[in-house]
Amino acid sequence: MDVSGTDDEELRRERAEAVVRHEWTQFQAVRGDDGRADCQNDWPQFRQMRLSQFLTWPLRLLHSYAADLDAADAAGRNLLTEKYARMMASTEPERYARQIAPVLPALSDERLARQEAVIAVQVDWAHGFRVRYPHLGQAMRVLRTAEDTLEATSFETYLRGELGTYSDRTFAHYRHLVGTTAAAGGNLTEQTIGATVALGGFTGLDEAEAAQAR
Repeated sequence: MDVSGTDDEELRRERAEAVVRHEWTQFQAVRGDDGRADCQNDWPQFRQMRLSQFLTWPLRLLHSYAADLDAADAAGRNLLTEKYARMMASTEPERYARQIAPVLPALSDERLARQEAVIAVQVDWAHGFRVRYPHLGQAMRVLRTAEDTLEATSFETYLRGELGTYSDRTFAHYRHLVGTTAAAGGNLTEQTIGATVALGGFTGLDEAEAAQAR
């Protein structure tokens, strides 16, 4: 298969759907302190949320993350479990440092710094989206890590947890996507929510915003 970066829309959609299905399989094995969560029984919601994100990705990035999921399976790892575990660095820092960080793959200082630069761009994008579409924004996670609680994890913390599960190769592709989107004046939050509302049957963000306002 040619993975040189050609973005055939049908192939991108097929690959995105396959990645969502693979994530769903790993998600079924995630166990929190209280056992299985209700959201683990909601495939339609999971598909809509995750597919919306992956539909903004170029084919090269989709292939790379699909390979990460395959490699995790082969190594007996679960990237969805690791994502939620990494979020606990904010929500339960003492427990994270004592029990969780020692068993997660370590990230270099350089990698962490590059992740934080990407996160800063995306938090700004999410804030800008909330300003333009306040009613849709109300349905989103709280924005910043400083707002985290045990019951509500912020967009910033969620993103930090997810980026930490990517291989160096996948993160490099993702960082490139963020950089090129920013250079073009785009906004990945707006693109992702645009895909979300389209999957929900709306013609666009303005129609969805008006529906939320009612």
